[in-house]
Amino acid sequence: MSLTPRLVAMLTLPPLLWAGNAVVGRLTVPHVPPMLLNAMRWSVVLLVLLVIGRQAIATAERRADILGRWRHLALVGLLGMGAYNALQYLALTTSTPINVTLIAASMPLWMLLVGALFFAERPRLWQMIGAALSLVGVMTVLGRGQLSTLADVHFVQGDLYMLAAAASWAGYSWLLARPPASMVGSARPQITEPDGRRRPWTWQEFMLVQTLFGIVWASSAAGIEAVVAPRPIEWSPGVVAAIVYIVIGPSLMAYAFWGRAVAAVGPTTAGIFANLTPLFAALLSTAMLGEAPHGYHVAAFALIVAGILVSSRR
Repeated sequence: MSLTPRLVAMLTLPPLLWAGNAVVGRLTVPHVPPMLLNAMRWSVVLLVLLVIGRQAIATAERRADILGRWRHLALVGLLGMGAYNALQYLALTTSTPINVTLIAASMPLWMLLVGALFFAERPRLWQMIGAALSLVGVMTVLGRGQLSTLADVHFVQGDLYMLAAAASWAGYSWLLARPPASMVGSARPQITEPDGRRRPWTWQEFMLVQTLFGIVWASSAAGIEAVVAPRPIEWSPGVVAAIVYIVIGPSLMAYAFWGRAVAAVGPTTAGIFANLTPLFAALLSTAMLGEAPHGYHVAAFALIVAGILVSSRR
């Protein structure tokens, strides 16, 4: 399918919202503990999804379908909502939005590693070359442009948290791409409409189910954080506005637009747009935080994009 202006807008808005999530998270984590921020985010999202996706749990039969697949769904909730976003907010306590989004942009590398280690997916030559380029880009960020002395560089803790977050998201993506037999074809959960027609979950219904499991993990992490590193929330209008943005923008709007756009143009084309996130993060960081990008950020961005383009070559 050709890229229409509408599709370009749908593919561009999510990276902008995700970049905003990194910048807003950077502004918010000094006032809200990161694990608690993640739990609050998904708690409010859950309230919204209970309105727009409630059909997934409306009857005892549908709830039984979910409970019968709890192992897979609990792991999906852990990696996608319980771990990825929490680690990202934790990373933003010591790292910058530009670093965080650049490391996240190396996702194709982690996709290859997780696929090879856990899903017996043998990477192609071009994918390995592309992954190597992306890895150099990530190392450029971690070494602050000093690859020759990388062994002597003391990594910022937040960068390492973001590496773990990227690996978590790769695992989440593979679980969605390679679900168990109970989530494929006619065996997957179905919803019977009043006219007797049966259909699979919509995006908001599936997201509701994921969030129901993810909120358990997110709340547990917030509880551990409250015991290990207790810190009160410093409420202000800015904190409230940040939470509202995080819920509506990166959590709901971005997922909705991205899912529809990827279905229309495919993951390869969409992946190129996803790598606008570090660019938007750099612009927003300069405007809102005064954290201008450095030359090594530009070099890392070019290497990561080059790696993605090479790895997607047929």
